[in-house]
Amino acid sequence: MLRLNQVGCRLISARAASIDADLTVIGAGPGGYVAAIKAAQLGFKTVCIEKGATLGGTCLNVGCIPSKSLLQNSHYFHQASGKDFKGRGIEMDNVRLNLATVMKAKEGSVKGLTGGIAHLFKKNGITRVDGHGALAGPNKVVATRPDGTTDEINTKYVLIATGSEVTPFPGGALSIDEETIVSSTGALSLDKVPKNLTVIGGGVIGLELGSVWSRFGSKVTVVEFLNTIGGIGIDGEVAKTFQRTLAKQGLKFKMGTKVMGAEKQADGSYMVNMENAKNGKQEQLAADVIMVCVGRRPYTESLGLETCGIELNERGQVPVDDNFMTSCPSVYAIGDCIRGAMLAHKAEDEGIIAVEYLAGKDVHIDYNCIPSVIYTHPEVAWVGKTEEDLKAEGTQYKIGSFPFMANSRAKTVNDSDGFVKILSDKSTDKILGCHIIGPNAGEMIAEGVLAMEYGATAEDVARVCHAHPTMSEAFKEAAGSAAFGKPINF
Repeated sequence: MLRLNQVGCRLISARAASIDADLTVIGAGPGGYVAAIKAAQLGFKTVCIEKGATLGGTCLNVGCIPSKSLLQNSHYFHQASGKDFKGRGIEMDNVRLNLATVMKAKEGSVKGLTGGIAHLFKKNGITRVDGHGALAGPNKVVATRPDGTTDEINTKYVLIATGSEVTPFPGGALSIDEETIVSSTGALSLDKVPKNLTVIGGGVIGLELGSVWSRFGSKVTVVEFLNTIGGIGIDGEVAKTFQRTLAKQGLKFKMGTKVMGAEKQADGSYMVNMENAKNGKQEQLAADVIMVCVGRRPYTESLGLETCGIELNERGQVPVDDNFMTSCPSVYAIGDCIRGAMLAHKAEDEGIIAVEYLAGKDVHIDYNCIPSVIYTHPEVAWVGKTEEDLKAEGTQYKIGSFPFMANSRAKTVNDSDGFVKILSDKSTDKILGCHIIGPNAGEMIAEGVLAMEYGATAEDVARVCHAHPTMSEAFKEAAGSAAFGKPINF
């Protein structure tokens, strides 16, 4: 007998049960839940197994979504409590931070969206099974609930969409407790603003959450082993501008530096032990909270892969072919647990494409056209090749660039840090890469993705009429600079 959970999603009975399915999806993160919905829409009898209390995975519950709520509200607080609003003629006194209300707003966003997915599952007739899903052969999945009871799903196909998890600090020198030594999960729910926050890792997550707490008043120091921030794929020129901009906002950076461990003090704070990666010089840094952001790793353990003869690669990922099929013809995998960037939108596209392939449709994905975004302020976004990539390949290219300080909309809203940079082939003018640091970069990059997906040239974009005054005109001007050698308004 079926029952409903609190948000109305179909669950199989609390007793051990056996059900049949065309497709069983393990994991209800962005890739898994989207794949399940698409499969149901295409007529598959679909089951989705999720071990979490709510749907949406890391992204929706403790990742992309809650962090964007904190980023936006911390930006408003930063504007109101600093010189920004005064410069706009908005005078405010006694601006105060109510962190509890900020967190409540974050939680409200998450609850609304997770409930929305549950509603979509119900509307599309998807059966949700609670528990940890694991293969028990090519056509069987067992879901184990926390109390040890199990359910068996007999299925034609399996789609593994188990995502990723936080990478622990190497060597175990720092043990995450989600209170004073936190991962991104704990950093989303601190109950007070730390006086001193040390962020280990200058990638996307560290910079976003470091920005949040810096705006709320914490003295933030980012310690990065490499000599550039922003993570894999960021253009070198953009990274340098990005670091200078964040430094002006108050973030401090210790580049080319390795964290060796931390010593807890009598008052509960820490002394972080660091070492210069080049000369070995030792240094210490005081911190009330340490945030460990050294990356994420595929969640691929205890999935029963051996029952189907599937072996992980050296990075702990599930190997798949171009159609997301594993070495077992009935088992497919997508998202963070396979090769490629760990991005929610990549997982979503892969989920849809994998299901469409199972339905006999022609499928296509161009990994060179997957955008990346860092949601700080200014935002950073890119798609395609960097200058460093093109130089390494020996590709001859042109650069078109346009600063937001020359964009009329950016000037009128007093938000003109950054630029748009477009790289195009020197002989064909085909766009090879688009890089933006500035206001609304995360929205603007879609134009670059569309242009590259359809093989547009810089001149194609430059000759498309853009509304005036808009930030997007900077994209048109950068394209014009690449195509014709110089922009109009700079």
